[in-house]
Amino acid sequence: MVQRGQLCGRGDGGTRFRGAPFPCWIPGLLIVGGLVFGLLAPPKLTGSPFFAAAPMVAAALYTGPATILTAVASSLAMVGIALLHGTAGQFQSLLDTATVVTVAGLAVFINRVVRHGHRALASVRNVAEAAQRAVLPTPSGRIGGLRVAARYEAAQADAGIGGDLYAVQSTPYGVRLIVGDVRGKGMGAVGAVAVVLGAFREAAEEEPELTGIAERLEGALVREAKRREGLEEIEGFTTAVLAEIPGDGAAGTGPGEPGVPGAGTAGASPPRRLRLLNRGHPAPLMLTGDGVVCAVEPEVPAVPLGLAWLRTDPDRVEEIVFPRGSTLLLFTDGVTEARDRAGDFYDPRIRLFGRDFSGPEELLDMLVADVTLHTGGGAHDDMALLAVTDIPERRS
Repeated sequence: MVQRGQLCGRGDGGTRFRGAPFPCWIPGLLIVGGLVFGLLAPPKLTGSPFFAAAPMVAAALYTGPATILTAVASSLAMVGIALLHGTAGQFQSLLDTATVVTVAGLAVFINRVVRHGHRALASVRNVAEAAQRAVLPTPSGRIGGLRVAARYEAAQADAGIGGDLYAVQSTPYGVRLIVGDVRGKGMGAVGAVAVVLGAFREAAEEEPELTGIAERLEGALVREAKRREGLEEIEGFTTAVLAEIPGDGAAGTGPGEPGVPGAGTAGASPPRRLRLLNRGHPAPLMLTGDGVVCAVEPEVPAVPLGLAWLRTDPDRVEEIVFPRGSTLLLFTDGVTEARDRAGDFYDPRIRLFGRDFSGPEELLDMLVADVTLHTGGGAHDDMALLAVTDIPERRS
């Protein structure tokens, strides 16, 4: 029994479907239209264009068996019309029948080619997805008393991974995070992503300060650049934000501390401290429980990683209050550079202001959907998103 969705597919064995029910009926409608035309029109007009078109349309919409079935049905319908009118032996009728049968055979062949192409594409997609899981594994939902969620949204539907990156890691110094964007595209960018993440995971465990992690990342990128040639060696860089959220034992001072709206409430657990080091990356957002959205801008802009020769000042770590129940949102410029049809950029501060989210997963789901709505589904850059929520302790 053929279930709905098994007939109309991409031709890759029935595992992926187009999801458009009306086009699936076009071949059937063409055959029915040919039969009606053949029955009502004079015998000289057999409706062969309808019968020839049906299998060709099916080749693009249907799976292999369904295309063969359509080809056979079109050929039999053509023969049936000729027999009904008693013109089966006439030259024109034989020519029309031969045309329909030939086109039907070509449709089956084209469908096989399309299926082979989709299988090859599916194989490439699976490899890309495996690479993404290896380089950017999904973090645990809870790390160091924090709720964590991450997303990677490729601009191209069939691309699994590019130059955007994220990582979150529990270390002896607290939960440390990175979100970054490697200059460039393609496998070169993927290689640089692997270099940055590998250096981060090692340095996050060993370096007591975020500045030390940044220096380790800088060194890793410099070594990587030396293995490249031409412009990549001169211009290669990575924008990134490093963050550190110490454990409860290293929480900040009491309620009411300045820095972020809603920094504390009398009787509540003392807020943690949040440390940030921004190297030329879009500023993270802090979402408090009352719907306020604040951009955590660096006091002194810094150059991206890999451009140490342009630096004039040492790295500076910003330290602010991370209120209980608040969410830190880090993202790449695929969010802020997303444009609508009028050319207006997406502004996450405005779009998220006043909204309430049950957790970081809901926040990222809403953000991805909202960016897609803003661009009309035509995003031109990848997006890496990382959200961390500090959950207030429940007191009996």
